[in-house]
Amino acid sequence: MDINVRKQSNVQVVKLRGDLKIGDAVDSFRQTLEEHLGAGDSRIVVNIGEVPMIDSSGIGVLVRSLTTAKQRGGALKLVNPSKLAMQTLKIVGLLNLFEIYDDEGEAVKSFG
Repeated sequence: MDINVRKQSNVQVVKLRGDLKIGDAVDSFRQTLEEHLGAGDSRIVVNIGEVPMIDSSGIGVLVRSLTTAKQRGGALKLVNPSKLAMQTLKIVGLLNLFEIYDDEGEAVKSFG
């Protein structure tokens, strides 16, 4: 799992590459999000365009982080999920929990 984080107009943009599944990948992703949320960054965009597969533990991190961000007045938005990632979110009934964008720039702008 490759995790790249950069700040763009007061929004943390997290770009992932690789499968988001139980083990080191999910642990690293969770730690990255917790660090930013802990530092007061509650406006997060996660680009999962290069994440072919997300398992339940990966979805768990996304949902917990979304909840934390919302409690702090922000949000966590997804960019460019793969077909399989979209199907996984739909199957577990969480697709409409997330705002989903095709483009990173649009997602960042959506924070206003």
